[in-house]
Amino acid sequence: QVQLVESGGGLGQPGGALRLSCLASGFIFNTYAMSWYRQAPGKEREFVASISTAGGYLNYAVSVKGRFTISRDNAKNTVYLQMNSLKPEDTAVYYCSGVRGTLRSWGQGTQVTVSS
Repeated sequence: QVQLVESGGGLGQPGGALRLSCLASGFIFNTYAMSWYRQAPGKEREFVASISTAGGYLNYAVSVKGRFTISRDNAKNTVYLQMNSLKPEDTAVYYCSGVRGTLRSWGQGTQVTVSS
């Protein structure tokens, strides 16, 4: 059974940093590309960042490029999202997602709130 469990959310200060983690289980982690998405109140879920199976290919939304960094540790079955220079508009529920072919799985999400 595929499970993705996010952690590390919470309250962040504008200009500050948070690091999200997503622990995967129930599948062969290094065969899945991993992504982070987010959904702000009243808005649709949007892509944030993705990383290929071995970590060699990264992709970012324009809104977070240069501020956020996605990485993965295949030995620990974990994908990370380092979020720097936080802005109030980064406030959202952040979801981890794994995809292999047509199979996509989602975590339950973790709330990130950026406010002073």
